[in-house]
Amino acid sequence: MIYRDFQGLSLSLLGFGTMRLPTTAAGDVDAAATEALLDYAMTHGVNYYDTAWPYMQNQSETVVGRCLKKYPRESFYLATKFPGHMLTGDPDPAGIFEQQLEKCQVEYFDFYLLHNVYENDMDVYTDPKWGIIDYFLEQKRLGRIRHLGFSSHADIPCLTAFLERCGKDMEFCQLQLNYLDWSLQRGKEKYDLLAKYNIPVWVMEPVRGGKLAALDADSQQKLRAIRPEASDASFALRWLEGHGNIRMILSGMSTMAQVQDNIATFEKDDPVTPEEEAILLAAAEKMKNSVPCTACRYCCDGCPRGLDIPDLLHKYNQLRAGSGSTIKMQLDAVPKDKWPHACLGCGACAAVCPQKIAIPDELAAFAAQLDKLPTWVEVCRQRAEAEARERASRGRRE
Repeated sequence: MIYRDFQGLSLSLLGFGTMRLPTTAAGDVDAAATEALLDYAMTHGVNYYDTAWPYMQNQSETVVGRCLKKYPRESFYLATKFPGHMLTGDPDPAGIFEQQLEKCQVEYFDFYLLHNVYENDMDVYTDPKWGIIDYFLEQKRLGRIRHLGFSSHADIPCLTAFLERCGKDMEFCQLQLNYLDWSLQRGKEKYDLLAKYNIPVWVMEPVRGGKLAALDADSQQKLRAIRPEASDASFALRWLEGHGNIRMILSGMSTMAQVQDNIATFEKDDPVTPEEEAILLAAAEKMKNSVPCTACRYCCDGCPRGLDIPDLLHKYNQLRAGSGSTIKMQLDAVPKDKWPHACLGCGACAAVCPQKIAIPDELAAFAAQLDKLPTWVEVCRQRAEAEARERASRGRRE
């Protein structure tokens, strides 16, 4: 396992993100499967575990705390976050913090973050009336927080303003960073800005919610010619290894295969070569027509129609990539009131989207394109007719 120094601590460069834990058929976190994943990670050198108040419908902190309870407290680093971006009414940092300690069954957090500082909530985090940052600085003084930082999906002006106001109190920043968002979401500019303030980077979404773990066939062929056994995800992780201000790469792992592959990738420090990077950046250019959803699911709770918005946007991206008939087939298994046509256009989803996606517009465009496609029954009939014509043609030739 590769380790990187942070203020005298030796952190595994691979951190275990717990926003995408395995689930049961009922949709709850599968505690037994999660425990197996965390046990494997612990025994193979991963010592950093990242959770948050809203992850997995508020179950992540509790399950992670139970799984790690059997290990000596000094053998792992635990991080969680204050959900200021989700709160309505008066924020209650003390009440939430005490619940988090109880849920995670710990007396302190090694790392604690202001969750998603961005344009819509920066004033909440920084308003002296609420005293949020002051409260957590006091918990740090008391030893109940060892290191205080923040995560952010903000654009450059907002990120700059926050650093100017609060950068002196922040020890690290968790940032969405990968070779696609290096340019698409101005990742390089954000990375350079944080370096200017001497704030190290924690990486989230290193494989873009799985998008960079399934590249196009041409890119895969070129990469396999160089490293035949390497996974697409491993190239994304190795691309990040080459950036010196990155101290932590968080991967949201949900299967044992993902855990094992990621740990194998971090066995030795082996950044991508210039040839590999050129292939990855070319692959990224092909993806930029996609809706940049990372399936964080912040949009789902407030949807009045109960739409699975990340799944719909994922299907829309596939349709845009030429998989129309497959998507129509998949949607035929979904109730009509959960199709993109059901969107009311209220904008509640867009207001909380970290990627700043105009979700109602995208769903409307998706619905319009679906209306132009034949139904799955019609596709099957067309295929059957085509096969019948081909058989008849072969019979005449024979």
